[in-house]
Formats: sequence, structure tokens, C-alpha cells
Amino acid sequence: MALGQFAFASNTNRFLACEPLDGQPFAIAGVPYDGVVTNRPGARFGPQAIRAASLMLCDATHPVFDVSPLPHLGDALDMRLPNASPLPEVRRHIEAQAMALMAKHHCVFLGGDHSITLSLLRAAKARHGGEPLALVHFDAHCDTWSDHFGEPSGHGTWTYEALQEGLVSPAHTVQIGIRSSGERAARAYVADQGGQIFTARALRGLDGAGLKPAIDAIRARIGQRPCYLTLDIDCLDPAFAPGTGTPEPGGMTSSQVLTFLEELADLNWIGMDCVEVAPAYDHAELTTHAAATFVWTYLSGQVAKGV
Repeated sequence: MALGQFAFASNTNRFLACEPLDGQPFAIAGVPYDGVVTNRPGARFGPQAIRAASLMLCDATHPVFDVSPLPHLGDALDMRLPNASPLPEVRRHIEAQAMALMAKHHCVFLGGDHSITLSLLRAAKARHGGEPLALVHFDAHCDTWSDHFGEPSGHGTWTYEALQEGLVSPAHTVQIGIRSSGERAARAYVADQGGQIFTARALRGLDGAGLKPAIDAIRARIGQRPCYLTLDIDCLDPAFAPGTGTPEPGGMTSSQVLTFLEELADLNWIGMDCVEVAPAYDHAELTTHAAATFVWTYLSGQVAKGV
């Protein structure tokens, strides 16, 4: 397929106003695909909106890690994707472009709907020796349904598919913030396979030191196995993130997510994605600012380990 046949969003901003990607160790890349959303579309515009919100972080010096990722970060802009093609074809293009980026950089991907994560995990596993990865998954939804409203795959099946494919280790899979409706077989699938789930209800009212037992349990479970982070912005309560396709009341606070990201920065992270930001439904840029801050916090924690 010729380049001119691809549909992709052009970018006028770069994340944290960093330089274009060259030889920097860390990379940002957008994955502007939302072809299998089940409610409100628009996450394909998330990468641009997160980049724009990140400009408010100014010199990007993190108050906890006391570093800025700016000197270490380049922006690869958005992937070129055939968005009108069937999902398997789109995923093939995502995986190929992700593998090329991962070969040279520690990557953070801006979605896009959550179906993109399966391709990113396929690329990450191949890049890191072929052993199943550890996975930390922030979300309102379990994403472990065996089909997608009758379709074999979508943004609600990728966790099930990743476990079935052996991309991630069941015992090293952790879900945080789960609370949506769903039959028990899906809701408890990760736990039934040997992983761990921290529901939003279990986290209600906890912050700071109150989250320490959960953080310690995650650190003990994951150890130093190569670990991928996927953060669906709807893990947050809609009060903190209204701009998403499938909002679920009763979710996490921004401060809870930041505590997890800051305290778990010492895990052996190999990459991250932040997905399901749909700016058309946002209010006062609450969602995009949260997403940009989460990505910046992750990057700052990783840069701090090497300086």
C-alpha cells in the first residue's frame, strides 16, 4: 500500500515540546486508531490532544523524580495506519511500526482505542526475548471477553487474547481499577488464571500510605520480569476523565494513579501505552491533562533510573 493511501493524523505539536525523534533513548508515538470502539468514537484524536495538553508541563522537571525527560525524549509523531482496513490488517501495521521503534527506543504509545495494545505486546514480547511479559493494566473494564459483541476481536478482548497467545504471564498480570458490569467469567478471568485484580471498589478511599499494601503486592508479584504498562484513561472516575468512549462511574482518582506510577517506577518497565482518550467528550481538557501527566510521570521515573 502506498503512503498516500494511509489515513493518519498530522501533528502540529510534539509531546512536552521535545525534539523530533532521532537517537534519543525514549520515544513517543501516536497510534490514531479507534475502529472497534463499542460506544463513543474519537480516540483516534487522542494523540494530538495529549500532546497539546503536555505543553502545560513547561520544562517538564518532575517534582518527585527531580528530572525532566525532555533531553532524553523524541517524538515519532503518529503511525501511518490503514484505518479503513479490517482490524487484523491494522494490527499488522501497528506491530511492524512498533517493532521498528522498540528496536531503538524505550517507547510510550498514545492511543487510540485499547485494541492497539495487543499489537504492542506482540512487538514487545518479540523484542524482549520471547518470554511472556509481566503486565500492569489500569482500566475500568476487564477486557477479557472472548468475543466483541459477536466479533472475534476488539477493544474488549485484547487481554484475553494476550493471555491466550502467551504474550503475558498469567501469574505476573495485574489489573487495577476494574469496575464495569460483566459476567463473572470475564470479570475474574485474570484472577482465575493466577493473576491479581485490584477493583476500584477495593481501592475506594485509599490514597498515599493507604495504597502501600497494594503497591507492595504488585512489586512482589512482578519482581524484575520485563513489564509492560497499559493505562486506559477510563480507569479514572468520569469526574477526572469525562473524555473517553466508555466512562464508568465509581473510578479511581488522579492522585491514586499517580501514586501507583511513582511508587512502582522501579519495576523493570519496557514500555507503556495510554489509550481511550476521546477529546470530543472532554471538559476543560481534564482528560487530556490527566493523560499527559501520567505519561510524563512514567517517563520521568524511567529517566531518573538512568541519571
